[in-house]
Amino acid sequence: MEEALTSYKRREQALRRKHERMARGYVTKLDKKTGNYVQVPVGQSGGMGLRLMLLAAAAFIAFKTLVLTFIGVGAYQAHVDTLAGGSTFEQVGAWLMQIDPLTAKLAEFGSLLVS
Repeated sequence: MEEALTSYKRREQALRRKHERMARGYVTKLDKKTGNYVQVPVGQSGGMGLRLMLLAAAAFIAFKTLVLTFIGVGAYQAHVDTLAGGSTFEQVGAWLMQIDPLTAKLAEFGSLLVS
């Protein structure tokens, strides 16, 4: 009896997973063996995590560029140096906020647009 219950739970769980995948989208295909039309889940990978990380990185670089453009290199570097002398958390912030080549080029381009 225990084996039958385990088998039932495994089949039920597989069916629930399939229904969850199909709720995210499905396509209708012709089954070559039987000749019947069947709906199968769309084979999409997540991808949202990577997109979200890239969007966050782009937003962070844009923020750094705006700050660097509007307060200038000297004042920006002074703020970063102040952070570098602080706690470990502030030192990590200083490392993240340091002027990198991409931010410097974008700030240079931004200062041309602003002035």
